[in-house]
Amino acid sequence: MRQNKYDDPAFYEKYSEMGRSIQGLAGAGEWYVLQLMLPELSGKRVLDLGCGYGWHCRYALEQGASRVIGVDLSEKMLARARELSGTGDIEYRQMAIEDIDFEPASFDVVLSSLAIHYVERFDQLCRSVRRTLAPGGSFVLSLEHPVFTSRAQQEWHYDAEGAPMHWPVDDYQDEGVRHTRFLGEDVTKYHRTVATYLNTLLASGFALQQVAEPEPAPELAQHPDYSNERRRPMFLLLSAVAI
Repeated sequence: MRQNKYDDPAFYEKYSEMGRSIQGLAGAGEWYVLQLMLPELSGKRVLDLGCGYGWHCRYALEQGASRVIGVDLSEKMLARARELSGTGDIEYRQMAIEDIDFEPASFDVVLSSLAIHYVERFDQLCRSVRRTLAPGGSFVLSLEHPVFTSRAQQEWHYDAEGAPMHWPVDDYQDEGVRHTRFLGEDVTKYHRTVATYLNTLLASGFALQQVAEPEPAPELAQHPDYSNERRRPMFLLLSAVAI
């Protein structure tokens, strides 16, 4: 399934109003950890899967990457990425993450931010990424934590006054599709356990380097949108090396 909600005008408008859409990496609560998990980018060939507005592409270029390609299925997202990038130093391609077919060893770093939980076959993607990475290359990804994706509702349990009591976790071992709501719209995501993510990377020819379940960055922790984010992990960050 190739899902492209971001070209829906209503969905795109709501997404464009999010803090991370306006502030970029500074508005992404997990970026302060993800940034430290990235390898040295100077002189590297970098591929960003699900690049969106191109924030990570521009960061890679700023760090001295020799080549940067961002892929995304959304025409609207790529148009905004090109607008923000300004120059032609970053190559943006419209394609689904599942359809990448670059030459073997084309890149030194593949990264993906909050996109892979929309991909049905993580095993196939890992094999494609491994093929496109040079030996010793890095695969760094962030995704919604399985604690967050286990239930389709993806919502707190509230008391009678509307205060969040706890985050329910159910059907955790039942991997597969989740029809849920995001920004008031119906979206399709895929739930996998932490073990599946880790073991799939290992089985695909990667050595695991780091695992993180970050709480919001200190400068964002007091913001109302992040007031409950320390109570359960929302993001899972993984770093692996091609062997």
